[in-house]
Amino acid sequence: MDNSALYALNPTNLTWRKSKRSFIEGSECVEVAELGGGAVALRDSKNPTGPDLRFTASGWAVFLDGVRHGEF
Repeated sequence: MDNSALYALNPTNLTWRKSKRSFIEGSECVEVAELGGGAVALRDSKNPTGPDLRFTASGWAVFLDGVRHGEF
């Protein structure tokens, strides 16, 4: 799935879950939705109707690697 196909998906039809790495009682909450084929979407739980970021499976792997290595 390419980026245009990812963003063509309607986010209201996605099943969002709180990230395991989000703070339980804090204000820093990230929600994740699986888009299929390893692709994912991320959004701020405080703004569920706001924009989200979408990643292909390979883009998600690169993003997670960058997070683990302190690039963000």
